[in-house]
Amino acid sequence: MNPQLEGIEEISGTYAFDLRTSNRTLNINRFFWNMIRADWRERFVADEEGTMTAAGLSEQEKALVRARDWLGLVQYGVNFFVLEKFGRVVKKTNLEIYATMRGETFEAFMQTRQVPDAR
Repeated sequence: MNPQLEGIEEISGTYAFDLRTSNRTLNINRFFWNMIRADWRERFVADEEGTMTAAGLSEQEKALVRARDWLGLVQYGVNFFVLEKFGRVVKKTNLEIYATMRGETFEAFMQTRQVPDAR
């Protein structure tokens, strides 16, 4: 194990993204990275299942995508920066994603912000 990550599992809500995770989750991270391409986004919107199959996603990965399980995806090893690209495709803002990850409604989450009326 990377000595810099020693004890990381003891920090609640922390999910390390290291080389081992990167290698294990390469297909799904590439799948989300490809959302930068208009043709890939259009293909996904038209045929989610076919696009996930073409990307070589496992059944577990497909289930996480279908459920829009944002926290589950991060816990699985998806890099948040590529997950943001997917969020735009399914018309979710980062703030909406954060609320879901915390198990809160968007409205309740916004009340925890310094500017609760910002959108």
